[in-house]
Amino acid sequence: MPIENCILAIDQGTTSSRAIVFAPDSSIIASAQQEFDQHYPQNGWVEHDPEDIWSSVLAVCRQALQHAMEKGAHIVAIGVTNQRETTLVWDKTTGKAIYKAIVWQDRRTADLCKSLQAEGHLNAVQERTGLLLDPYFSATKVAWILDNVAGARAQAEVGKLAFGTVDSFIIWRLTGGKVHATDVTNASRTNLFNIHSLKWDQTLLDLFTVPAAMLPEVKECCADYGSCLSSLLGQSIPILGVAGDQHAATIGQCCFSPGSIKSTYGTGCFVMLNTGDTPLVSKHKLLTTVAYSIKGTTHYALEGSIFIAGAAVQWLRDGLKIIDSASQTEELAKRIPDEHGVYIVPAFTGIGAPYWSPETRGAIFGLSRATDSAHIARATLEAVCYQTFDLLEAMEQEGIELKKLRIDGGMVANNWLCQFLSDVVNISVERPKILETTALGAAYLAGLQFGIYNNVEDLAKLNQLDKTFSPAMDNELRSRLLAGWHSAINSTLGFKA
Repeated sequence: MPIENCILAIDQGTTSSRAIVFAPDSSIIASAQQEFDQHYPQNGWVEHDPEDIWSSVLAVCRQALQHAMEKGAHIVAIGVTNQRETTLVWDKTTGKAIYKAIVWQDRRTADLCKSLQAEGHLNAVQERTGLLLDPYFSATKVAWILDNVAGARAQAEVGKLAFGTVDSFIIWRLTGGKVHATDVTNASRTNLFNIHSLKWDQTLLDLFTVPAAMLPEVKECCADYGSCLSSLLGQSIPILGVAGDQHAATIGQCCFSPGSIKSTYGTGCFVMLNTGDTPLVSKHKLLTTVAYSIKGTTHYALEGSIFIAGAAVQWLRDGLKIIDSASQTEELAKRIPDEHGVYIVPAFTGIGAPYWSPETRGAIFGLSRATDSAHIARATLEAVCYQTFDLLEAMEQEGIELKKLRIDGGMVANNWLCQFLSDVVNISVERPKILETTALGAAYLAGLQFGIYNNVEDLAKLNQLDKTFSPAMDNELRSRLLAGWHSAINSTLGFKA
């Protein structure tokens, strides 16, 4: 029996690429995932090989499509979602990157950001972009590549080089170089894009010394991004939806009304609060960003960014080698009492919101001879929850009342984590049936553009809840645990090597 109007969602993440084929009712027909190497050439530097990104995307798309078509799926569109801020520069003639992709976690431009702030540019940048001056964002990464690859700046100025976030690179490759485009959400994370005019900003381009000739065309999240070459996937499929991963998760969680809030637990953790059609300027170091732009309607969001979440669990597996799989952390955490005294601040690549300290590095506090791998595993999970508390507290300080939190991402399959999170933030936490809401959001966007869905109200009808976690922790215990966390993070911020 054929399954009509299916969508291929490409979810290109920080540590892996994933492809999922969704049926119109949002059920998953087939999926494939492939990890790729992370490169750490210097302290605070994080890079990806662009060819690893591309080959993994191509491989998982082919696998997922094959399995889906064996089940009778008819693929009508592609949606793309991606790790944001990660920066690539490539030759427009060959399509080859001139340097490795500089990952969003990378801190190499911290000194440049400090210099720009010392020169008094922070207010102008924040007013135009909603962002801060931090190496997290793409602009200083582009400038670094142009200034450190021989001949790059001269080539860029005469239009021979292209800049893009990962979505742009994938679209370029899928279309054989016919389309150089990005969507408004990814553009809004570059520090080069004016979130009020929804256009590239010449003042910002001049400030960061990025030639306009390098830039992709900016489109809405639902739009025609060209079609993939039939030689790549066996058929020519239109690319009709694009959004950065956190924005796609916001759509996948159906956070369409002002005040709705989601938190995604992937490589990092990102809390996004829909603020409607008005961009709110944060007084507590949260980011103002475009949530999405769909069919002429643009919504904005306040966002808090935690750089290390699932990446810390990956560190337990690949670095410390105290677990074989992420799922083991749940049983290890259950062995340890609440007040065990061990705190981990996983600032492997600096600390994001609301502290914004790119030079800070991680620390462990409270070690004793009794400390074992279970303590370390539990403290790692706890750190994600404590950092979420800090973000939500900052949002409440903006005058926003939070009643519930929608969560998603691979980490939230862990029931212990979800319950501890609810206990710490002291509000209900809702987990959807489909945890891969980032890919689902990309599929929804493509489906809207193709006409499978008429509007966002159609999408909201598909939203299915798996479980609600309600706070059950004693207030005094919560206060003591949070006091220990804040002591740990303040000590980490104050440490100078």
